[in-house]
Amino acid sequence: MVKKFFDESREQSQIKAEIVEHYFDAWAQIIISTQKRFPHHSQRIGYIDLFAGPGRYKDGATSTPIRVLEKAISNPEIAERLVTIFNDKEPENISSLKDEIANVAGIQQLKTPPDVWNKEIGDEIAKQFGEMNKIPILAFIDPWGYKGLSLKLVNAFLKDWGCDCIFFFNYSRINAGLSNPMVREHMEALFGTDTAAELKEILKDKTPDVREAIIVEKLSQSLRGMGAANFVLPFCFKSETGKRTKHHLVFVTKHFKGYEVMKEIMATASSSEEQGVASFQYSPAAGNETQLLFSLNRPLDDLKGILLEEFSGRRVAMLDIYKQHSVDTPYTKKNYKVVLRQLEDENLISTENRKSKSGFADSLIAVFP
Repeated sequence: MVKKFFDESREQSQIKAEIVEHYFDAWAQIIISTQKRFPHHSQRIGYIDLFAGPGRYKDGATSTPIRVLEKAISNPEIAERLVTIFNDKEPENISSLKDEIANVAGIQQLKTPPDVWNKEIGDEIAKQFGEMNKIPILAFIDPWGYKGLSLKLVNAFLKDWGCDCIFFFNYSRINAGLSNPMVREHMEALFGTDTAAELKEILKDKTPDVREAIIVEKLSQSLRGMGAANFVLPFCFKSETGKRTKHHLVFVTKHFKGYEVMKEIMATASSSEEQGVASFQYSPAAGNETQLLFSLNRPLDDLKGILLEEFSGRRVAMLDIYKQHSVDTPYTKKNYKVVLRQLEDENLISTENRKSKSGFADSLIAVFP
């Protein structure tokens, strides 16, 4: 099954790789900029891929590990600092990956050569990373199914400064697994014992759309409940017909800045938008009407009424409105600037300290009636 997965680079796999690559580049530059202000602290950054695969699809397209290395090589500051670990339990994949890494143009420009592991991912690996005092790390966890993916593992990668995690959430298999006693241990590792039991009961007789919303919401709650994660952002991949969810790419971070950056990247990767609001999903059948997750189905028009109600009687800067309201919504900073300007033009709000007739600056104060 895994071998078949790497036989060709499906369009969705390439979208996933692009999201990870773009975030790695942005994350690395943010971390390095901060490190430069503290030269006596560690100046290293890390990237870890625990299910790395062979490095290249059989149709010739590069997969995530090679794309990340190529991105690092293109930036001397990243190349100087980057430490990488690539793991896969399949010896055949490891052999191929080593060859692909060796053939990357300019690979010698990395100060620290990539470290390639051949280990089974489980509790011991989670414990190992959890006990480390880590440099800033971006971890990518992309199992074929769900074995090895756990709250403990995600939490292990998030506990230190500058650490973020992106993982593959195989929705179709996990949806089936929640009612299968044979894989209860894996579901408990992923959701927590109590939440896994709760899901088994509350999902009975629910429609597919409702099941998906509940499962993803409970996953987000479980991740936040660990204590290390403050922000969770899922990106949905649909089937070829656009009617069935296959999986999600889930981003987890402690910091709003990381959430903001990834949100922009995922919005750009979305296959559709309405009124400038991204769907946060990729569907080969993007023209089809599809049900979006939780609040990710609200068009831009709704934002006007929401802001008038939630900020009623307040004087708030645009940037603070964005930070306070945008989490767990599909709205980006650009959406807030557009809506606030529309509200001002319609005399539904007033502004203070406006220095320019156009746009809606971050520092501009919105006065809500």
